[in-house]
Amino acid sequence: MFNLARRDFSDLSEQEVLALAISAEEEDMRIYATYADALKDDHPATAAVFEAMAAEELAHRDRLIERHRDMFGEVVPLIRREHVRGFYPRKPYWLVRPLGIDRVRREAMDMEVAAADFYLKAAARTTDAGLRTLLGQLAAAERGHETRARQLGETHLTAEALGSEADAERRRFLLQIVQPGLAGLMDGSVSTLAPVFAAAFATGDTWQTFLVGLAASIGAGISMGFTEAASDDGSLTGRGSPWIRGLAAGVMTAAGGLGHALPYLIPHFATATTVAVVVVLIELWAISWIRWKYMDTPFLRAAFQVVVGGFLVFLSGILIGIS
Repeated sequence: MFNLARRDFSDLSEQEVLALAISAEEEDMRIYATYADALKDDHPATAAVFEAMAAEELAHRDRLIERHRDMFGEVVPLIRREHVRGFYPRKPYWLVRPLGIDRVRREAMDMEVAAADFYLKAAARTTDAGLRTLLGQLAAAERGHETRARQLGETHLTAEALGSEADAERRRFLLQIVQPGLAGLMDGSVSTLAPVFAAAFATGDTWQTFLVGLAASIGAGISMGFTEAASDDGSLTGRGSPWIRGLAAGVMTAAGGLGHALPYLIPHFATATTVAVVVVLIELWAISWIRWKYMDTPFLRAAFQVVVGGFLVFLSGILIGIS
């Protein structure tokens, strides 16, 4: 629904433009402070950069308030970005937990570019020489924040600090995505082998086998997803958002089961079963590779463990199906 209470930027008075700039600087200051607080445990060096940028935004706000005091007095009108039609928005990425370090840095650069554009437009509309000078200076300052951030990075983001942050980011990725996703893939790929191949050899009907595999895969995905999300809220273990972990586990569980269920859409039983067996081998290889790549498990050991377990489940399904 359109907000009819919004005003066009071109309709704002000089005092309102100045008040808008003050509120925008306050909001950016709080965003940078929020980034710093959220990153201080895993990325202390980057947090220091954002603390310094928050301090700069505070200095900008103070300069704007002083100019408003000189021109219009002490009372600053309450006007925010959401009150102005077409004013550049701020995506509430600071509400996301945990914050991705690269995404945060990109968001900060986008914020500075948008702020600089605003000051240039505001400076073009004002007739007061002092205010125009100040707005131009702030536009240049915002444009220069990329250089400032680089300078701050040279101070705080040493090679050792960047290496430490990279390790923390990799650990977060492993705990939040890889581990639950791998557990889901293993559960979906192995646990559904028995019902799928039991149904296949018991009925010889590819469509009925597909329905059994579909039900087993979706059911296992839902169960695994909710189990992962409910088992740990991440507050003590540091494993991150339970919903992201639950989604990773649930999707990969369903995918693991559907991999060898989908071939039974092929009407010819022997062909469908041959394709399903090939898919199973690919799934087991993928599990072994992920364990080797991300869990530092020797590939041959990982393959042996997964293949033995998968073969036993596969064999049990066939024996049950033909009995």
